[in-house]
Amino acid sequence: MERLAIEQGKPVRSKPWNFHFHGPDEIGELEKEYVLKALDSRKMFRFMNKREESFTAQLEQFYKNRLGVSYALAVNGGTSSLICALAAAGIGPGDEVIVPAYTFIATAAAVVAVRAVPVIVECDDTLNMDPAAFEAAITPYTKAVIPVHMRGVMAQMNEITAIAKQHGLTVIEDVAQANGGSYFGRALGSIGDFGCFSFQHYKVITAGEGGMVVTNSHEGYIRAGHQHDCAFQFWGGDERVDTIPGENYRMSEINGALGLAQAQKLDTILGRLRQNKQRIADGLAPIPGLALQRVVDPAGDCGVSIVFYLPDSRAAGTFSKALQAEGIPNGTVDNGGVADRHIYRNWDYILNKRMASPNGTPWNCAEYKGSVSYDPDMCPVTLNYLRRAISIGLHQRMSQEDCDDVIHAIRKVAAVIIG
Repeated sequence: MERLAIEQGKPVRSKPWNFHFHGPDEIGELEKEYVLKALDSRKMFRFMNKREESFTAQLEQFYKNRLGVSYALAVNGGTSSLICALAAAGIGPGDEVIVPAYTFIATAAAVVAVRAVPVIVECDDTLNMDPAAFEAAITPYTKAVIPVHMRGVMAQMNEITAIAKQHGLTVIEDVAQANGGSYFGRALGSIGDFGCFSFQHYKVITAGEGGMVVTNSHEGYIRAGHQHDCAFQFWGGDERVDTIPGENYRMSEINGALGLAQAQKLDTILGRLRQNKQRIADGLAPIPGLALQRVVDPAGDCGVSIVFYLPDSRAAGTFSKALQAEGIPNGTVDNGGVADRHIYRNWDYILNKRMASPNGTPWNCAEYKGSVSYDPDMCPVTLNYLRRAISIGLHQRMSQEDCDDVIHAIRKVAAVIIG
C-alpha cells in the first residue's frame, strides 16, 4: 500500500494543475475577429444592425437551430433570462415557484424579483431536484417549477415534466451550468416551457456576461421580449400581444460577438470534457465505500466535474485534504465554512425574507395567501449529500495522463482512508 503524501509519502502528482475556466481558456483569433468587427461597425446596439449583420441575432439563431426551438432571446445575464421567463409566464405576486435546495442563489433571486415566493425542496443523489420532493411541495398557489441542471448534470426531466403537466405548472429549465448538455437525446433547455442559459465567465462558454431565453411559445417570446426591453414593441414586437412594462436586459453587440465565436467551440469543449470524465469514471469503478454521483443519462452529461460521495462528512473532509496533498485540487461541496451561495442555507436574504423595502414583499403582500417558512436545516437530505460529496473540476485540456493522475490519487487515498 502506498504511503499518503499527507503522511510524508510521495505525492501522485508534483507538476502544477494549470487548468482554469472552460470558455475563457478557448478565447483566440475567432473571438478577436468577431469583437473587432463589431467595434469597427460602430454599432454596439443590436437594433442598429440589420438582423443578418447583428452578432446578437446570429447567436439567437445558433440556439434556435441547436435546440430545435422556435424562439430565442439574448439577454444580459442568466439571472435576467430567468426573470424574463418568469414574467413571460405571468408569474407574480401571490404565486409560488418551486426551486431546488442546491442551485446558485440567482434561481431564487429571480423568483423574488418578480415578487413571487420561492419554495425550496430537497435534492437527491443526482444533486438535482428530487421529483418526489417537488410533487410533495405543490400547493394551490404553485404556478411554476425551476429544475436546475447543476454542474453539467441533467435533472430528471421526464418525472418533473410529468408532475408539472398533471398540476398545470410552467416548467422553466435553468441551464446556466449545463450549456450543451442533453437528456436522452433532447437538448437541455428545449424540454420545458422555457429554457434559460448563462454566458457568464465561469460557464462552459462565455460572452463575459450574457444569457439566453428559449421557448416554443410565440406569446411567451414576445412577453419575455417586453420584459427584457421596455420599448421592445418599437424594435419588433407583436401588436397582437399586449405590452407589459419591462426593464433593460438587452445584450450588446460586443457580448453577442464574443458569445457567437464561443458558441462555435461548444461541441469541441464538451467532447473533450466528456471523454475525460468517462475515463476517470471508468477508472474509479468500483471502489468500496465510494459512490459516484448518479447521472441519469451519462451521454448527456457536460462533464465539467466529477463528484463522488464518502460514507460521512468526516471521511469526506479527511479524504479531500489527503487528495489535495496528492496534487489533485478538489473540494468538499459543503465544508460548513465557506458561504457557498449554491447551497440554500447561505441564501441569507431569502431565508430572512428580506427585500429592499419591508413592505409588499412576496411573502407579506396582500395577494399571497399561502405560508412558506425557511430554516437553514430544512433540507437535511440535500445537506447530507453535500457534506459527503467531493468535487473535482475537469477541463477540456486535461490529457490522459492528467486523468490517470486523478484516478491514481483517488484510489491511493481510498485504499488508506476507506480501506
